[in-house]
Amino acid sequence: MELELFYKGIIASVIYSIIGVTVLLVAYWIMERLTPEKSWKEIVENKNMALAIVFGAMILGISIIIAAAIHG
Repeated sequence: MELELFYKGIIASVIYSIIGVTVLLVAYWIMERLTPEKSWKEIVENKNMALAIVFGAMILGISIIIAAAIHG
């Protein structure tokens, strides 16, 4: 009985993790489409630190929202 509950918790964690990562990737893809420049090229090749900070903050913010939505 207790082991069954443990496995259900593990399975639920894996499913919610996959859903959270998928939602984060979709949000990043949407943000990438809304910006005029390709962000990865701009960050890596042109060393645009300001854009890296903005996209990092965006990813953290969306991650917090996803975690709060999954947690309830």
